[in-house]
Amino acid sequence: MNAHVRSLVCAAVLAACPLPALLAQTAVAPPPPASKERETVAPVPRDAKWMQRHELINSRAVPGQVDLLFIGDSITQGWEGAGKQAWEKFYGGRKAMNAGIGGDRTQHVLWRLDNGNVKGIAPKVAVLMIGTNNAKANEPVDTAAGIEAIVRSLRQKLPGTKVLVLGVFPRGATPDDQLRKKNAAVNEIVAKLDDGKDVFFLDIGPKFLTADGTLAKEIMPDLLHLSPRGYEIWAESIEPKLKELLGG
Repeated sequence: MNAHVRSLVCAAVLAACPLPALLAQTAVAPPPPASKERETVAPVPRDAKWMQRHELINSRAVPGQVDLLFIGDSITQGWEGAGKQAWEKFYGGRKAMNAGIGGDRTQHVLWRLDNGNVKGIAPKVAVLMIGTNNAKANEPVDTAAGIEAIVRSLRQKLPGTKVLVLGVFPRGATPDDQLRKKNAAVNEIVAKLDDGKDVFFLDIGPKFLTADGTLAKEIMPDLLHLSPRGYEIWAESIEPKLKELLGG
């Protein structure tokens, strides 16, 4: 092919497919973004301060010293704050361990379970309450997938442990609160994890509400985190099931 013919061919190609399009075809395509569902089930750690709390929880996982395990976010961590008296009253003599970290979502709990939080222990019961921090970023079906992944991890790592999955607590002042609606939708899905043998579901959310569904600040001062009375309600509400699962 002589130079004149080559130039004619090149001109025809460029006319049919402009240079930017040709370059786009030869460039390496970026990977597709992770779906929100993948986000909720993909174990990830957080920052340095979070890691300190994670390591503290690991230090609590002493073989033979944990019969009752609580796992969750700031609402669970709050047993050490506003819930301190209720914790001592109900769990002080039960070899109970608090594995809650403020701000955690399902993916963070999954990472913790893979990195020491339950290593070497064999609790009789694990109480799981997680998911409200996923509400803004994730759809209920994806948050529920994250909770299911946590339950699956607990059953694999602690095969002799009964898992009590609590419905995600209500939040917001009224039933019309959008995040409360999302939490309620999560609970409808997660309730199906209850197999009556190793995994049990209990929704104590209504215990925190008035008859018309209002959430009082006496129970949750910021309409999310529990007051001392709120922790009393939590403990009282799960006590019958805990006695059953713990064997007295």
